[in-house]
Amino acid sequence: MSERPVVCVTRRLPHVVEEALRARFKILQDPSDTPLDADGLHRAFREADALLTTVTDRVDARCFAQADRRATLVANFGVGVNNIDLAAARAAGVAITNTPDVLTDDTADLAMLLMLAVLRRTGEGERMLRRGAWPGWSPTGMLGARLTGRTLGIVGLGRIGSAVARRAQEGFGMRVLAWSRSSRPDDAGRLRVERVATLAELLERSDIVSLHCPAAPETRHLIGAPEFLRMPRHGVLINTARGDVVDESALVSALEAGTIAGAGLDVYEAEPRVHPGLLSREDVVLLPHLGSATRETREGMGYRAVANLEAHFSGRALPDRV
Repeated sequence: MSERPVVCVTRRLPHVVEEALRARFKILQDPSDTPLDADGLHRAFREADALLTTVTDRVDARCFAQADRRATLVANFGVGVNNIDLAAARAAGVAITNTPDVLTDDTADLAMLLMLAVLRRTGEGERMLRRGAWPGWSPTGMLGARLTGRTLGIVGLGRIGSAVARRAQEGFGMRVLAWSRSSRPDDAGRLRVERVATLAELLERSDIVSLHCPAAPETRHLIGAPEFLRMPRHGVLINTARGDVVDESALVSALEAGTIAGAGLDVYEAEPRVHPGLLSREDVVLLPHLGSATRETREGMGYRAVANLEAHFSGRALPDRV
């Protein structure tokens, strides 16, 4: 190819990834790292041969339907692609790729961190220390709950769910139950995970419920008021999947009523906005979408996106076609 393909990179990426992109392509990028609005995304589809998007970019049907569209590939920086209108992309013949595998371990680690943080009240304890309110050690001070030996219910036993199951079993001696909407083969047998027939059964039998299902119309508010009523009163919800899998208003109501004991969240329905009813609660641990936020993972995701872009413009099969 005589001229280098033009790639619109919608957000700033790790330095080594940006260097790799500039060595191979002509890059369009806003150095201020300000997310593109709808008009900016639509314009990028007309000006670039491909886009490297992130989960915060809402790639709608209008992007693909433009008569003067130039882009033929969207390389999404992330595993989930619920930010892209896949039906419109398919109809327009625009290829979509993602970055699987790379973030599995880091997201699984974070899920375990949230379990420990909620049960052992670490966020509450740190806040007490920082405001100078700790009266000192006492036999009954800041009593939490033990993680070891608990029953963990995993919703969605894909790569990340399976990684969480391994950590729970091997590191904390936990009994693991799993339920998935998908009937695809998984690691349940090899991991000694008990598959349950219904979500209701998993909720009723689990001390901790950890969500690892993809965002899709059928999983929106998968966990809501009826589901919280099925959980034991000492139950804890962990979400490192997608925010809209949980009805946040129902979660706040369940916590206020004592229907469940706590929650650990890394994702939210309307990011970066967090439901105000969650912000003041000591029984909730809140993280700013840190699941894949390690240098190793973010660089690995970037290199994976670069590999998909290279394959596309070289006429080779896409390694991570959605």
